[in-house]
Amino acid sequence: GKKIVSLNIQSVTTYKTIFNVIGYLKGAVFPDRYIIVGSHHNGLNTYGGQEWASSTAIITAFIQALMLKVKRGWRPDRTIVFCSWGGTSFGNIGSYEWAEDLKRVLQRNVVAYVSLHNPVRGNSSLNPVASPSLQQLAAESQSFSCVEKTKCPRSNVSSVQIQGDSDYFINHLGVPAMQFSYEDVKTSENSSFLSEALFPAPTTKTEELDPSFSLHETIAKLTGQVTLQIANEPVLPFNALDIALQVQNSLKGDEIDVPQLLAVASSLRDTTELFQSDEMRPANDPKERAPIRVRMLNDVLQSLEKSFLVHQAPPGLYRNILYRLDERTSQFSILLEALEHCKLHQSNETLQAALSEVLNSINSAQVYFKAGLDVFENTLAGKK
Repeated sequence: GKKIVSLNIQSVTTYKTIFNVIGYLKGAVFPDRYIIVGSHHNGLNTYGGQEWASSTAIITAFIQALMLKVKRGWRPDRTIVFCSWGGTSFGNIGSYEWAEDLKRVLQRNVVAYVSLHNPVRGNSSLNPVASPSLQQLAAESQSFSCVEKTKCPRSNVSSVQIQGDSDYFINHLGVPAMQFSYEDVKTSENSSFLSEALFPAPTTKTEELDPSFSLHETIAKLTGQVTLQIANEPVLPFNALDIALQVQNSLKGDEIDVPQLLAVASSLRDTTELFQSDEMRPANDPKERAPIRVRMLNDVLQSLEKSFLVHQAPPGLYRNILYRLDERTSQFSILLEALEHCKLHQSNETLQAALSEVLNSINSAQVYFKAGLDVFENTLAGKK
């Protein structure tokens, strides 16, 4: 039956100034291409809740290590932007407002976002999360940093939605993102879009989670390694084919069987395979590499995931449909939500709208890669 709930709200509205701390290391070759490394700090005058402490410690250690190289004359090829965001616990205010103000510049220039949001929230297992195009890099980084190969963790990289300040970059700008964090198994199993809205459990002190700071050191090394690879490799270490494979995997299942979707996904895979072999392979060979061709290729790679931003995401879901809500589902969250809505309301209007959004996204990506191939072909013809 119906239940009446009485809610007495005793909040007091006050205004506080939110501060971001931004610094950058200018690139020597491509200064107009940015890799953003994002952490957050406590914007209040209290030490309550130490989630931000690990984030701040790791980005500080990373900057100190880079400055030692800079003093010896080193510079990255691309610009690295270090951001410590304020207002994270109030809805990612600092990062949202900063990125919204600079939206046009960031859409054009940001290559990737590397997140340090609550990197040590447990001590059970390393949990790498990455955009589909960066999953291979995340997996390789784990194996490279592991000294005792027999005890190396499995390179199981997921594309579950990353929490925190990366949200705007992922869901409004379509920027590839990644994050390494230590978690307890229970935390990762129960993660959902409500995880930051629920009342938090009592926080375990950092010194109890990681008394020797070895977990912090591992996160710092992994984060530093992937950041420097993205900043320095002539060809961005992104994988177009992995996006196509994830799209195909997200369409598997008995409940959603739309031939048109499957056909477009198959075409996307064929085009990305051709893209990988015809463009990525020669560009990665120093003997065949031409600067103008590399720049064109990187421009294509940089915008791989922008096609998958939907205009109208259902409440509680994310605009970037390449990300899942949790580890338990592999299908497109937007389609699963529409199916539930369809069963509940006995109407397929919502499902048709969701199918249209997904179809448009996959088709847009297919056209984007095909256009990229055509541009390269015309450029070569012009040279001949």
